[in-house]
Amino acid sequence: MTAVAPQRTDARKLSAGARVGIPPRQLKFQVPDAPRYFLANNATATTFIAVLSAIFPPGERFFMESVRHFRHQVDDPDLKAAISGFMGQEAIHGREHDRLNEILQEQGINTRVPERFIAAGLRLLERCSPSQQLACTTLMEHFTALLGEQLLTNKEFQSMGHPEMLQLWLWHAMEELEHKSVAYDVYEHIGNSRRERWFAYPLVTITLVPGILASWAWLLAREGKLTDRRDLKAGLTLLFGKRGLISRSLGKMGLFARDNFHPDKKDTRALVAEWRERLFGSQGTLTQQISNPG
Repeated sequence: MTAVAPQRTDARKLSAGARVGIPPRQLKFQVPDAPRYFLANNATATTFIAVLSAIFPPGERFFMESVRHFRHQVDDPDLKAAISGFMGQEAIHGREHDRLNEILQEQGINTRVPERFIAAGLRLLERCSPSQQLACTTLMEHFTALLGEQLLTNKEFQSMGHPEMLQLWLWHAMEELEHKSVAYDVYEHIGNSRRERWFAYPLVTITLVPGILASWAWLLAREGKLTDRRDLKAGLTLLFGKRGLISRSLGKMGLFARDNFHPDKKDTRALVAEWRERLFGSQGTLTQQISNPG
């Protein structure tokens, strides 16, 4: 993949976010010529990951706008700095997944269809009140943090992915854990309605899940794999089996409904520190692809 010059991120966002441990890292990923089915040589699993990648650009924009709406109400300097870091990281995530989606598109995996499905669902969520939109964001950020933790700890899953393609997902997963509490802290600042948090479950499910499933099935049909029982069984087990990447994340989604929920109740600081070193330390696998200090 030909490197594309990264967009500039405001220097104040870089320094503010870095001060509270949420640095927006300017990366120039060089995605290799990976096999078409870059996850376990399996169409079912690969196309699901492609759908996830398609979700991120419109999803990250929704997250940013829901937080941005209340940014002016925040006067705590550390939370303001965290918001800056969150905004910078999410903007770069969206950009890099746009680039990845173009590569998948060139390989014949049409990521534009799932992206359109998700964008339509998010437009429905945008009809909700700003506080309800932020509640939905905190629910989805809870899921991405759980998924990120699974990606960073599930060695079996890591062993099945193309090692260089996997680097983008590991970086994204680590940064999801770095900023996992920001949207929720903003939501607490404006009041934190448990009713809105409960209502976020059906809202997100109804507006987004049908599009995810429909576009995934459509991609599988295009690959001629929708009735391939062997491929379906292997891919669904990898994703939704007892130790599956997605099932182990979904199993903890109920924590969000608890009165005393907070993302930081699950301490992932040691995991983040480990992966910062592995990705961006002196011998880090992505150190040479970063153009600003983190």
